[in-house]
Amino acid sequence: MEDRHSVSSPRRILSLSKQRRATVSFPDPDDKSSGFGVAREHGPKPTEVHGFIGFISTVIATVIFLVGAYVPEHWLHSIGIFYHSNRQWVSVVPAYAMVTVILALGFYIGLNFLATPSPTSLNTMFDEHTRGTRIRGWY
Repeated sequence: MEDRHSVSSPRRILSLSKQRRATVSFPDPDDKSSGFGVAREHGPKPTEVHGFIGFISTVIATVIFLVGAYVPEHWLHSIGIFYHSNRQWVSVVPAYAMVTVILALGFYIGLNFLATPSPTSLNTMFDEHTRGTRIRGWY
């Protein structure tokens, strides 16, 4: 029979009585030396790796774009780069990207307005789950 001063724990029974002075220690799940650690793979998660690669690729592409845009042509010819994009694209690409983002946001907001019933519609109060609880004359 359990002592009236004991606390039930999912791991073991903790006794708070003064008769038994046993210390209770729980294994640390992060402790790799004990056999009670959580079994999982070592190393970074795949999403972390993909995020890091995406970040590095974006930084490298931005640096290449800006170097090709702002470095004078005779410096590029002196290091052996004779083909590069037109300087016009330095201003055109960011402008196209901003317009595309703004149009996508506007399109998304417009679709949400089309999918939402009007505030005076009874469909905002009643759906297929409230069929049995209808008030007579409302629906």
